[in-house]
Amino acid sequence: MLEMAAIIVLGITAQWIAWKVKVPAILPLLLIGLAVGPFSVYWSGEEEKWLQPIYDQITGHGLFPGDSLFYFVSLAIGIILFEGGLTLKRKELRGVGPVIGKLITLGSLVTFVGGGIAAHYLVNLPWDISFLFAGLIIVTGPTVIAPILQNIPLSRKVSAILKWEGILIDPIGALVAVLVFDFIISAHEVGHAAGTFSSEALRKFALLVLVGLSLGFLAAHALALMLRKKLIPHYLMNVFSLAMVMGVFVLSDVLEHESGLLTVVVMGMVLGNMDLPQIKEILFFKESLSVLLISILFILLAANINMADLELLDLRALALFGVVILVLRPIGVFLSTRKSELKLKEKIFVSWVGPRGIVAAGIASLFGLRLTKEGLNVPGAEYIVPLVFLIVLGTVLLNATTARLLAKLLGVVLPQSNGIMIVGANDAARVIAAYLSENDRHVVLVDSNQSYIQSAKSLELDAFSANIYTDDLNDKFDLLEMGYLFAMTSSQDVNKYVLGKFKKSFGENGTHRLIGPEELRSGETNPQFISQQDDYLNLNNIARDYPMMHEVKITGAMQLDQLVKSFANYEKSAPIFLRDTDDMHQLIPADLSTVDQSKLSSLVYMGKKIEFEGMEEDPVQASLEDSGAEAIGEDLI
Repeated sequence: MLEMAAIIVLGITAQWIAWKVKVPAILPLLLIGLAVGPFSVYWSGEEEKWLQPIYDQITGHGLFPGDSLFYFVSLAIGIILFEGGLTLKRKELRGVGPVIGKLITLGSLVTFVGGGIAAHYLVNLPWDISFLFAGLIIVTGPTVIAPILQNIPLSRKVSAILKWEGILIDPIGALVAVLVFDFIISAHEVGHAAGTFSSEALRKFALLVLVGLSLGFLAAHALALMLRKKLIPHYLMNVFSLAMVMGVFVLSDVLEHESGLLTVVVMGMVLGNMDLPQIKEILFFKESLSVLLISILFILLAANINMADLELLDLRALALFGVVILVLRPIGVFLSTRKSELKLKEKIFVSWVGPRGIVAAGIASLFGLRLTKEGLNVPGAEYIVPLVFLIVLGTVLLNATTARLLAKLLGVVLPQSNGIMIVGANDAARVIAAYLSENDRHVVLVDSNQSYIQSAKSLELDAFSANIYTDDLNDKFDLLEMGYLFAMTSSQDVNKYVLGKFKKSFGENGTHRLIGPEELRSGETNPQFISQQDDYLNLNNIARDYPMMHEVKITGAMQLDQLVKSFANYEKSAPIFLRDTDDMHQLIPADLSTVDQSKLSSLVYMGKKIEFEGMEEDPVQASLEDSGAEAIGEDLI
């Protein structure tokens, strides 16, 4: 009981530490597992490890008797891979662009072929085990990329490439590794030596793939049908889907041995590409469950390693590590980015950042346990776990400690985080976001209202649905360069909560919210207000009737003061920004004397166009009139 409770406590503590210091969770998890496992014999002065996952009949210590650990790891990895499959969308594959598409295909092929050849000749592994190792190290994964890049304000191009590579390559790499593993099993279970495959072995492999593909496809459609027909009550939906994944995994293994992993990956991929409103809730539940399983799993797996396994890591293993990160990764990246718009320094940075993650370590441990079992005992399989763990720990440590420094040396960091995150995607927020986007500012809208998000996306604005009370926006790659935070929801409580929760993450250059009705009536002013004289109701009434932004030239301080005051006479117009000669925008402050008059260019307002006496013609309006349009933003809503 003590050991099981300790594993959960240590695992969740490791996850919290990883979140706090912004490093991949796999790093503290594996270090803790090694500390209470193989390394503990040095600290305790005894031959027995503090944590012994497999029960030893001689000493009477251990948590899992017989093959129980293998079964637990199999089911846990199956659930994790199902969750990974849910995240792989066909439309994302189509929309990632040629560079990312080549990275997850050509780049993966370079790693697979090159890694297999390197493992065979450097470590003298059999060909089948060499390519199993190569398949395992294809994956990077968002769980290791996100924390490393969280505090590095990279250019959008570089961060997008690393983001989508990590998301898309996870299930693809897992699928490759599972297929190679199944191929090895197919040969050895029919009595063939390493590297030799008969027609019987190929037949078994084909049957395994057929069962995995067909059963995974059928199971996904069966679960989807039950969800659509509402045959499962809401309170049972998540646990029912979990039970079904586990049941399908076991059924697949019964029909064809070792086909379960392929089945659940396919099931997740098929289900994730269906138009089901319940998928998001199931995915959220699976993510929470995966965190718990990963926390337990990796402490157990690291603790299960013996010093004899670590002693296999000699200079040959270090040479293999060097080839993987210094040769194969750069070759894959440079081949994938040929004729792209990426600069040399950006290609070098992407080549350097390729940490391997949780899927690689987890599947390697599972395959290592399976291939070294009595009755199978595949030659060279004992190298799989220590070699993959070396790649995982080595790349995570290397990238976590050097990525920021290298980004600065190469100059791929943004000089300032000038992106703007707007919480609230209502009418006024969309009009303002569209104007800023037209002026080359990166704006992201966040809202829990799906119709608002769809309206924003129809305007080709970056927007996503999130609940700011439950979702951790710090994990969103799209928000890495957000330096300004605007809270524009209809609720003052929500707006204040947003600024309090996210001001350190996204408000380094400024945090602002809408003025409240009571604050407006009392005449209160505050530099934090987006507008000093218009609240949510006023701005959205204006945006619904006149979804346009206009500019009027400013020539001096007195004129600015008179102009701002004059808006009190116009119900359908609201001043929002001041624009300077460098095309930068600032919200109109309560104290106009703080404005740098030497660089002031124009005032930007939303709503009905006003003919100001003696003022120059609105340049934005004029340019659109010349092209036949009536006003900027005419098509916004």
